[in-house]
Amino acid sequence: MEKTLILVKPDAVKRGLVGKILDRFEQSGLKIVAMKMIWVDKDMAGKHYTTNEEFLVGMGNKTLKTYAEYGKDPLEVMGTKDPLEIGKMVRQWNLEFLTSGPVVAVILEGIHAVTIVRKIVGATLPTFSEPGSIRGMYSIDSPVLANDRKRAVRNMIHASGTVEEAKLEIELWFHKREIYDYHRADEDVMF
Repeated sequence: MEKTLILVKPDAVKRGLVGKILDRFEQSGLKIVAMKMIWVDKDMAGKHYTTNEEFLVGMGNKTLKTYAEYGKDPLEVMGTKDPLEIGKMVRQWNLEFLTSGPVVAVILEGIHAVTIVRKIVGATLPTFSEPGSIRGMYSIDSPVLANDRKRAVRNMIHASGTVEEAKLEIELWFHKREIYDYHRADEDVMF
């Protein structure tokens, strides 16, 4: 059994998709063990989106790769080709997006929860998400459009990428007293 964190981001909340999104996880057998709606401040968002240089360079390199695929000049659009500087810009846009409206933070529990949630959510970039995934069903945003408009990709939801990341994110977003242990009626049949 694993626990993982999802954040239903402001675009999904504003579109009234919270129930539909949560239903997907519950129907798959995952159990909600904690949930709250909050309007995230810049300090909290800054803790969620790391300033780790390796992470920022990785985001910058992903952006450069996307530009190369679409034949766009990052220097023209972003003003730089430096992956670290681009990563810092993308981080700033992510901070602005996460603080732009209410977020629903949820801890899900289940067998292989991290992997199952990532499959249900779909690829981080909606244009590459599988049909039927949350991002594949509810978002068509692309990194090129987002970068051209100097904003974050509107991808509906955040999902922890690894068990280790989930543990850190759960500790960041929830107090232990907010996490519940209970038995769902279908657990005996499913597991």
